[in-house]
Amino acid sequence: MNTKELKSALLQDCEAIVNNRLEKIQQTIAAIVESLDDESKSSAGDKHETGRAMLQIDRENAGKQLLEIEQLQALIRRIDVSQTTDYVRLGSLVYTSLGAFFISISAGLITKGKSSYICVALKAPLGMLFLGKKKGDVVEFNDRKYTITSVA
Repeated sequence: MNTKELKSALLQDCEAIVNNRLEKIQQTIAAIVESLDDESKSSAGDKHETGRAMLQIDRENAGKQLLEIEQLQALIRRIDVSQTTDYVRLGSLVYTSLGAFFISISAGLITKGKSSYICVALKAPLGMLFLGKKKGDVVEFNDRKYTITSVA
């Protein structure tokens, strides 16, 4: 698998992770709405109001999560894996002395073939340290030194 195909496959995996999170939050929101409807049919006084207020808070939190997921989807659409540069940017594959990183979203470890890649958000602390760096640069994070061996 060439570099472009690898980056494309990693991006597709990131997209699948985000879509899975979207599906789960949509199910959560649907369950909350259904529970709110059930609460509306009940009229048990203070207990009814407390239950309804808790469901409203849950719905607000789910709405925030939904917004975060939509922002991740927009970020994924901006990632151009067809370009390669000699410096680290969004969509770069960064090989270091301590592992390989795909600068995209915080999605954790993804394995392709016999190799593993850590998907790191550009705005994450490590992603920000990598930004703009080139082959041979050293990045220190959590008392560890990452020597960049190549950028694709």
